[in-house]
Amino acid sequence: MKNLNKRKTLAAKTLRVGENKIIFDTLRLDEIKEAITKQDIRDLYEAGAIMIKENKGRKINVKRTTKRGIGKVKFRIGNKKAKYIIIVRKLRNYLNEIRKQGKIDMDKYYGLRRMIRAGAFKDKSHLKDYMGGKKL
Repeated sequence: MKNLNKRKTLAAKTLRVGENKIIFDTLRLDEIKEAITKQDIRDLYEAGAIMIKENKGRKINVKRTTKRGIGKVKFRIGNKKAKYIIIVRKLRNYLNEIRKQGKIDMDKYYGLRRMIRAGAFKDKSHLKDYMGGKKL
């Protein structure tokens, strides 16, 4: 079979398939050994001395059922993230001002910061309402 490696490579190039797909007829190995040109390979293929394996594939199309939960779905989040950053910065700056004025203590400050990070407030007025409804 060692002699036929070059023939197999030539057949793969000529028939435009991979080398693993080429099958030689064991009864006609002498003819295959004499093949030198691409035309010889084509003639042997038409005569049935050289065969190509069938493609393996799925018999039916199986619909995927696993790993399709909400946590697995990937999509662009750029716009959501940009909005989040703008709101969080605005709320944190507002909280900082109030703390410097002495209107809230440190415990309440840290609690509100945690809530801001968790996305509990959609805007500044929402935060003000939560803090007591009065303008600070």
